[in-house]
Order: sequence, then C-alpha cells, then structure tokens
Amino acid sequence: MSVHAAVLTERSRAALSSVEGKLGFTQRSTETQFTYAFDPPDGQRRSNIVIDEQVVRIADARPVVRDLSLDVEGFALVSHRTAVRDFWDEAQTLALGHPEAAEIVRAATGARRVVVYDHTLRRRLVGTEDRTTGAPRQPATRVHVDQTVKSGPQRVRDLMSDQAEDLLRRRAAIINVWRPIGRPALDWPLALADASSVDPADLIPSELRFEHRTGEIYGVAYTPTQRWFQVSALRPDETLLIKCWDSDETVARFAPHTGFEDPTTPPGTPPRESIEFRTIAFFD
Repeated sequence: MSVHAAVLTERSRAALSSVEGKLGFTQRSTETQFTYAFDPPDGQRRSNIVIDEQVVRIADARPVVRDLSLDVEGFALVSHRTAVRDFWDEAQTLALGHPEAAEIVRAATGARRVVVYDHTLRRRLVGTEDRTTGAPRQPATRVHVDQTVKSGPQRVRDLMSDQAEDLLRRRAAIINVWRPIGRPALDWPLALADASSVDPADLIPSELRFEHRTGEIYGVAYTPTQRWFQVSALRPDETLLIKCWDSDETVARFAPHTGFEDPTTPPGTPPRESIEFRTIAFFD
C-alpha cells in the first residue's frame, strides 16, 4: 500500500484545524431512490430521497494536501494557472478550459488518453433551489458521488460508442476537475470524504431521471467512521481532482463530496462561483 495511506489517519487528522459543518446525507430506504432532472409527470414527486442532516468534523487538509493521492484518499490538489479569462464565456471554456482539464488529469495520473465530456458552472444564489439542468447551478448540498459501479462504465459506452468495449478491457476512471472562479472558495467550500474511510455499503444508488435517459449517482449514508476534509481557501490557481469512478478495484474508486456552509466564513463574503470539468481517463 502507498505511504500516502498513513497521511489521513485519525491521529494525523486530530492535529489538523477543523470546523463543524452540517452535511446532507441520504437516509437508507427499501425503495429505489430517484430524482427528476425535469418537471416530473403529474402526481409524481420530484424526488423520494430523504435527507439525513448530520453535523460532522471537517478537517483542513491544506497542511498535508500535497501528500494526498487520487488512488488512496480519492482526491488530490493540483496547482494550475488557467488561460481562461472568463469561464462564463462558453467558447473560451470549450476552447481553453477543456484542453487544460484534460492535461491536468493526464499529468496527474499518467493516463494515456483523457476525454473531457462535460462541465458545470455554479454560482450560489441565496434562497434559490438547485436544479440538475440549466446554468448556473447552485453548490451541491447533498453528499454524493457523480457515478456508480453501473453508471461509470455506461458513461464510457455512451460517449465512446464503438471504442468503448476495447477501452473498458483496460483501466478507466472518471475524474472531476473542480476549481473556484475569480476568488478563493470561502463561501460554501467543498467537503470531501477520505475514500478509504467510506464503507461501500454506505453508497446508495440513486436514479437521476432525465427526459430521454436515466443516469445513476450515489447518495451517501452517514457513519461516524467517515473522515471528512476540506482544502481551506482554495484559490482560482488551484484545482481539486475528485475520483468519481474507477474500474480498478484495488484503488480508491469513489470520493463522496458536497458543498457545505462553513461557519467560519466571514460575513459579507461574496457567493462562491466554481466550475467542474468531468473527464474520463484511459490507461494502458
């Protein structure tokens, strides 16, 4: 096992500064859990998911963040100064931001090929409910993972068509590249679970129903053994890489994450703006 595995033990975590944050976990259910990404059919609820709010200790991983590993903890920090002047300009983001995200992941992982297939812009608007379509999105408020053991390989099949089965014979991973826009992420920063502290039994499949397809993500049930972290004051010249699925079962496969209201955020802090790129990394 990598030496990184010792970085975020309970003993080392106790030495890190921390905040108490309220996170939205998913309550277990015997029903198939779902959320509609559009106005649901008459008589149907938008979602049947019951949120289980828990106050958890969120340690600041900044002092040890350079030692973190995508393949152990499931997230890592990469410094990167973007050439994109305005991420809200779709043309700039596609022309410059997508190739940058691909190169960040390739350099961090050694992947042979990286495909950027999506990006999401977020801007917190006070009192506004998040929806899974449209822009900008609100910060996520429910602990989740963007893919599952089912939807990860299906995403490869959907995007890579005739090449998919050959690509899936080797290792593939879905990795998000997350960065603040314009200013440090002091308002509603990102909380991430150390993947090695999350029991696979706590990952709850949840259907994400679109008009023409149904995807699947994981909600996460709370257990007190989970270890939660943030990277304080994440800057626009820094990116967080977040593992959302990996076909290699010997490494971290899923890193749960969510936005959260940090009680130490100074009053008057401008609302958070951020962008996340979704990538698939293919390995030899």
